[in-house]
Amino acid sequence: MNRVKYNRLGNSGLQVSELGLGTNSFGKRADQQTSINIIHAALDQGINFVDTANIYAGSESERIIGLALEGRRQSVVLATKAGLPKHEGPGGSGSSRHHLMQELEGSLLRLKTDYVDLYQIHTFDPYTPLEETLRTLDDMVSAGKVRYIGASNYAAWEMMKALGISEAQKLVKYVSIQCSYSLADRTPEMELLPLCLDQGIGIIPYFPLAGGILTGKYAGGGAAPVGSRAETDPNFSRFLSPERIELGKQVKGIAEELGTSPTALSLAWLMNRPAVSTVIVGATQVEQVQHNLHSVSVHLDASTLGKLEQASLSFRSGEPFAFYRLP
Repeated sequence: MNRVKYNRLGNSGLQVSELGLGTNSFGKRADQQTSINIIHAALDQGINFVDTANIYAGSESERIIGLALEGRRQSVVLATKAGLPKHEGPGGSGSSRHHLMQELEGSLLRLKTDYVDLYQIHTFDPYTPLEETLRTLDDMVSAGKVRYIGASNYAAWEMMKALGISEAQKLVKYVSIQCSYSLADRTPEMELLPLCLDQGIGIIPYFPLAGGILTGKYAGGGAAPVGSRAETDPNFSRFLSPERIELGKQVKGIAEELGTSPTALSLAWLMNRPAVSTVIVGATQVEQVQHNLHSVSVHLDASTLGKLEQASLSFRSGEPFAFYRLP
């Protein structure tokens, strides 16, 4: 039995499962019934953190989650986002009061709920004053439609500026940040992670398996595996550098020595990193939920941590694996 532990989200009182469920594929690579089955399987296994966004699968992800959570809403920490382009034209993106209030109402309708546990700004908006964004989020919390707020794709200085404004103006503060973080992308350790430790912000890594590279599926070379991102998304090939492929091979080898999978090993490494509160992992099949859950029982001794450190050290510098910004 894989027992899921629960962590506080940053220094807030909100408790989230160490392994969360990412839902970017719902309504796209996973059909409605499969997606509902995945959510139910995750909840049955103790996963309580479900993460989505207003733009995932053209809003289909939120709609499907709303159906899946009927009768089970109280047992879920439900997180969604707004800020990346939803539609063309004025007010179609960003974190202005106009856009955020409009998008929150749409998300609540699709999710069939009257509140969101964690409402996240999907990326920093250089065109809207942070005071406007934070005041809007504060109003949402006061209205009872949002419980906690978080950010995503913020640079360290952007997050610190936001926290300073909230402190000075006595507004609600961000409690978490989502960023690309994995053995194949350790760039958050340079500035963002120290900030989060100092300020009590919980890190929620996305792309924890580097789009599948850390599962070992590309370690053999040759054609892309059937159903993989490299096959379904032609743009994904830009991530398949020789250095990342080699890292995938090394992680696979270390996992085999431990008698576990490279997926479970990569997720376990992230769960044990400082400031990480929950790791969101997607699934397109119910079986993947159980496979991912093996990570919570992987024990990492000093020798294993040393090998992973050596294999991934070069990925602390350079460009992030992913970083989404407004045009």
